[in-house]
This record gives sequence, C-alpha cells and structure tokens, in this order.
Amino acid sequence: MIKVAIITVSNKGARGEREDLSGKVLEELMEQIEAKVVWYAIVPDKKNSIKTALIEAIETYRADLVLTTGGTGLSKSDVTPEATRAIIEQEVPGISEIIRIQSFKKSPHAILSRAIAGTRGSSLIINLPGSPRGVRESLEVVLEALPHGIAILQGKASECGKE
Repeated sequence: MIKVAIITVSNKGARGEREDLSGKVLEELMEQIEAKVVWYAIVPDKKNSIKTALIEAIETYRADLVLTTGGTGLSKSDVTPEATRAIIEQEVPGISEIIRIQSFKKSPHAILSRAIAGTRGSSLIINLPGSPRGVRESLEVVLEALPHGIAILQGKASECGKE
C-alpha cells in the first residue's frame, strides 16, 4: 500500500480561517489507487515551513507520495515550488508538464502554474494547485501512473520496456 502525506500550503488555512477543501479532495482521490494517508498538515506560505513539512513527511512518516496543494502561482507568497526544489534530489518534469498541458485544455490560466514534481530518497513529491477543482483535474491526469512510478523509485518494479 502506498503511504501518502498531504500538505496544504495556505496562510489562512494554517491560521484556521479557511477550511481545507483541497486536502479533502486529495484524500478522496487516494482511494482510487488504494493509498493510505499517513500524515496531513496545513502550513503557512513560508519556504522554511514548507521545506520542514516536506522533510517530515518523508523522514518521519515515511510517505511514498507527498502531495502539496497551494502556493504554485505567481503571487509573491507562492513559494511551494522553491521549497520543493530546495529539498528534492531529482526533478520529474513530465508530471508537471502533462498536468499543465491537460489543464490548459480546460483553462488558459493553467500555464501560470509553477508547480514541480521530484524525488527525495524513495519518495515522490508533486505540487498541485490550491483549489479543489484544480487539485482534482490535475491529479486525475497522472493518478494512474503513480503506483508504477513509486514502485520503480523504490526498486520494486523495472522501468517500462526494460524487462
């Protein structure tokens, strides 16, 4: 079973001023790949807070998949990609690229996303938008590929075409 950590990046959410609907959507979608949420956090839009949460999700909770929601746009406070880039070992650009391409078909604003995906150790991290609709539409694009990608990352499966 895939262990998942969900990190919602939101100043208002961290202060308890806004309900986290995006995190709930992520929890619901994890059922489709038989994954279990082992940790959930809401952190403010601060680079160090995000970095600390990402590392905690991986090192303390041993999450195979870390999903962030929020902080991927063009606002000065949107620093989730920078925090993620600071702690990953390798980027997985295909995930973010296909999400933007498919999302653009529904909204031209999708090209404004700066979300990234990458790995740290044997964990996969994916940045997603902050809205429930954006989270659902984005994750559904890549959801089917995630179990295989995580299995490869953890040495439990071979690369496609290398068997």
